[in-house]
Amino acid sequence: MQHVTLNNGVQMPVLGFGVYQIPPERTERAVSEALAAGYRLLDTAPYYGNEEAVGRAIAASGIPRADLFVTTKLWVQDAPAQENTRRAAEDSLARLGLDHLDLYLMHQPYGDVYGQWRAMEDLNREGLATAIGVANFYPDRLVDLVVNNDTTPAVNQIETHPFFQRTADQRLMRECGVQLQSWGGLAEGRAELLTHPLLGEIGRQHGRSVAQVVLRWLVQRGVVAIPKSVRPERMAENIAVFDFELTDDQMASIASLDTGTPQFLDHHDPRTVAWLARRRLARTG
Repeated sequence: MQHVTLNNGVQMPVLGFGVYQIPPERTERAVSEALAAGYRLLDTAPYYGNEEAVGRAIAASGIPRADLFVTTKLWVQDAPAQENTRRAAEDSLARLGLDHLDLYLMHQPYGDVYGQWRAMEDLNREGLATAIGVANFYPDRLVDLVVNNDTTPAVNQIETHPFFQRTADQRLMRECGVQLQSWGGLAEGRAELLTHPLLGEIGRQHGRSVAQVVLRWLVQRGVVAIPKSVRPERMAENIAVFDFELTDDQMASIASLDTGTPQFLDHHDPRTVAWLARRRLARTG
């Protein structure tokens, strides 16, 4: 497994396993199978409703904690944001059965972002979160956070795939020292990504699947990816992308697929902001 080095020196696997939209009753088995396949980066969130199942799989795996990189996220907090952020982190740790997180991300760029971030900085200083970062931050919101706070986010997890490539965003993040992490790297199969003729032809040239081509494309760009599957054979396929390399011409041809338009939520759309603002999570810890 290849790793990237975050801005605080922490090593993060470049490929991990995500559990978004995996039902809680299927998550423990899926994570156990992913760990058996070699994944060591796990990505979950309270919003997904499956942190406890992830924690059970970790506990049952017997894998040393130091060998795992566990990420969870902070949902938008009501006031007082600083107090509620600490409580939310403690709840996540309890559900996961862990004494610290390797990465804690602010899930959405809304609410009292500064209050949430200050509390996350405290968690980082105390060792409860080895690294902290954000998700779904567009460049303007990211730069605003960077220039007005002491700690630069280690990671920004954003929608990134061949149809929405975020190359300008990645350049800016590199300038700021922020690692780009992709969610939706396979676009959940939207826009017929997995049957796209160009990606299919590149796959045939390497004897690989379209999913492997896309994940390899992300890895070669230095983007961390967290593909999801509940099928062991797909898990094994998705992690087998470190023994081939796309050519410069192939990378350039994939670059031509960029539409510059999200396939999922548009975080600049006021309707998206209002919809997310109405979604509050009940405390379960």
